[in-house]
Amino acid sequence: MRLQIQDLTKSFRRGASALDVLAGIHLEAAPGEFVSVLGPSGCGKSTLFNLIVGLQQPDAGRIQVDGLSIDGNTRAFAYMQQKDLLLPWRTVLGNVLLGPEIEKRPRAESRDEAIQLLDQLGLKGFERSYPAQLSGGMRQRAALVRTLLLKKDILLLDEPFGALDAMTRAVMQSILIDIWQQWRQTILLITHDVDEALLFSDRIYVLTARPATVKEEVAVPLPRPRSITDMALIQLKSQLLETLQTEMLHGFE
Repeated sequence: MRLQIQDLTKSFRRGASALDVLAGIHLEAAPGEFVSVLGPSGCGKSTLFNLIVGLQQPDAGRIQVDGLSIDGNTRAFAYMQQKDLLLPWRTVLGNVLLGPEIEKRPRAESRDEAIQLLDQLGLKGFERSYPAQLSGGMRQRAALVRTLLLKKDILLLDEPFGALDAMTRAVMQSILIDIWQQWRQTILLITHDVDEALLFSDRIYVLTARPATVKEEVAVPLPRPRSITDMALIQLKSQLLETLQTEMLHGFE
């Protein structure tokens, strides 16, 4: 599915004044494309995702899937946040099956799919464990399985690995790119990690400081697998860091 966002605008009331967060965002993700969103802290990236999934309503603009306005209908999306949000009273298997249960899908079929994905992501043998018994990386892998089992055409990933240590994050990045190449869902990723954006993405949108607009759209026409030591990747990284640094300085003005 193709996601198109046109002239998206959002502000929040703060007493008698308004806090402008998004100011005419334009972006899109083609079917099967991996797109990342970079921007200074507090520029409105998470607000953008909240608008897409209908948790908040825009002041202006359109969000379309395959040319049709979603109008609060968010069935095309699966949303994974930085916090794993696993339910502590449910086992790993119970947590990842939550989506299929809500959608009343056949339990036996969903369970088989869940077991297969848990095995693929290195969680075999932990199906009956509870979240408190898992490491942070294992909890994020369970959250990723839960997101994938929703079987949506578009994945929205809001810094899903941001709280992990460097080694665990690298493992999770490798797992995600393998699954994306296998399933070819459309993915929109928010990240503060320039290397992560470059390793994953077909295109990268760089947002300005708040109120956010699209500062730059950068194509990453490099074959996969990629390495952060590739000269072409290093050149793109330098370009992105320069743009981000400029916007961070604007944010302090």
